[in-house]
Amino acid sequence: MSRVGRAPIAVPKGVEVKINNHHITVKGPKGQLEREFHPDMAVAVADNTITVSRPSDSKQNRALHGLTRALINNMVKGVTGGFQKELEIMGVGFRAEPKPFGVLLNVGYTHGVFITAPKGVKIEVPKPTTVVVSGIDIELVGHIASIIRDVRKPEPYKGKGIRYAGEQVKTKAGKTAK
Repeated sequence: MSRVGRAPIAVPKGVEVKINNHHITVKGPKGQLEREFHPDMAVAVADNTITVSRPSDSKQNRALHGLTRALINNMVKGVTGGFQKELEIMGVGFRAEPKPFGVLLNVGYTHGVFITAPKGVKIEVPKPTTVVVSGIDIELVGHIASIIRDVRKPEPYKGKGIRYAGEQVKTKAGKTAK
């Protein structure tokens, strides 16, 4: 049986959970998130806890059980505390500039690359070499951070590029002269 799926989700004070057929709405101090879940999964709210159960032990139902529980747990965490991803820019002359509705990245191309922040995501630039993506939807925050990283992935020889904070880039040895 799924260990992730079995664990109940504690609903903190100030968070409101509504379930209508296969649609869940979680409302909290930071905002509101909605999601459709698989019709085979049964989600119940009782005594400030959310439980997810499955109809059978088939392989698909076991996978959906843990997935559904994890998605709902991330929704509860998002509306209470939010999520953030921090990116570091490495390289001489590489920098980020905060702009209205997004960020402008100057990372070695002939032109700057503008990334627009969608609704529900905030992009901040505390230092010219650091970009912080934050919001209440973990999927959207991760997706936007991934888009920013894909503008200039870290290269393996000098490590220049955009990387997640704390990410280790394995560097290769370059050519040696004879």
